[in-house]
Amino acid sequence: MRIVKLDATDSTNSYLRRLYTQETLSDFTAVVAQVQTQGRGQLGTIWESQPSKNLTFSVYKRLVGVRPNDFFYVSMTAALALMKTLELISIPRLSVKWPNDIMSANKKICGILIENVMKQGVFESSIIGIGLNVNQTDFEKLPQASSLKRISGIDYDMDQITVSIIQNLKVTFERLERNELKSLKEEYESYLFRKNKPSTFKDAEGSMFSGFIKGVSKSGKLQVLLEDQVVQHYDLKEITLLY
Repeated sequence: MRIVKLDATDSTNSYLRRLYTQETLSDFTAVVAQVQTQGRGQLGTIWESQPSKNLTFSVYKRLVGVRPNDFFYVSMTAALALMKTLELISIPRLSVKWPNDIMSANKKICGILIENVMKQGVFESSIIGIGLNVNQTDFEKLPQASSLKRISGIDYDMDQITVSIIQNLKVTFERLERNELKSLKEEYESYLFRKNKPSTFKDAEGSMFSGFIKGVSKSGKLQVLLEDQVVQHYDLKEITLLY
């Protein structure tokens, strides 16, 4: 297990991508940074984190036989690895807020950003960026955020958590490589935040509507049961789940 530790970098995903162009990386090579100057989240959002208080790192994973249509299985696999890690340290009321934010109760504690490298029409590898709130307790500007320490009162060893996440990534990716797509999808859906509960959404035009989250499609679209009993599929840019 190779772990590259940095005091600071622009983004661990960007650093790992540059490293990929310079040398042949072994599976699950990780880059961990105390500070990210340009940490990124989904859809170009900024990931904010207090220096040395949280875990910000990226993991390189070679992909074997994953087709473009199955990209979301990489996302599901990574999310399940995070869930297993957090369950092992007894973080309560865990769920996955589609597509891959990890929640404890109604607070976000972790975000995942996956960037893929394609060769000849198939995924060659993925860079899995993980931002996990660990020992930070002040979230004055982020009212929907929390951390492991804020939830449990425990001060965590971030090296131990890093190793645990990588070990669980290895286990869940073995399932993906065995083509256990059905069971991965079913397990991911079992963790979905607000599944089968009445929820309010906002579409790309800003209009709000109600529905029930039922699951995800194989391509990763959110399946929402609307008031007219029709199940509509939504892409990430098309819908926002409101609290």
